Amino acid sequence: MGRVWKYGDDVNTDVIIPARYLFTSDPQELAAHCMEDLDPDFAANVRPGDVIVAGRNFGCGSSREHAPVSIRAAGVQCVIAVSFARIFYRNAINVGLPILECPEAVQALEHGEEVEVDLEAGTIRRTATGEVFRAAPFPPFMQEILRCGGLVEYARRRLAGTAGGPAGESRS
Repeated sequence: MGRVWKYGDDVNTDVIIPARYLFTSDPQELAAHCMEDLDPDFAANVRPGDVIVAGRNFGCGSSREHAPVSIRAAGVQCVIAVSFARIFYRNAINVGLPILECPEAVQALEHGEEVEVDLEAGTIRRTATGEVFRAAPFPPFMQEILRCGGLVEYARRRLAGTAGGPAGESRS
């Protein structure tokens, strides 16, 4: 369960992690500055398990991987948006940041309320009312990439024979 941090359309990678912090690739340093140009209170107040909810074209702008890395390192369990910029979508999966497209949830959810996200089922449940929103769940191989924490770790495990196969079953 996590709190909703709600933002609008076209949240750019430059406000997710400002360019002045790109001198580092340290996830914790990036997390300390995540969203600071859009929401100066975010990095200091986000808690593990919280959820970002945003409008259309989340992650537009430059192709820097630092943006989803900073969000994941800040403890955000999932980003829910109407839509994602294509490169952000790809980078999020590659670094193990779960994302869901669900316009109905974005329209209904408010900043600060509690939600429970089930990535495997693709559901978002509003805790206060029990209302459930449905997003398309990822196919099993993408779920396995997310469970592994990203594409690099997934590849390591596959090479070692310990990651899931095409249907997501564990080989260990």
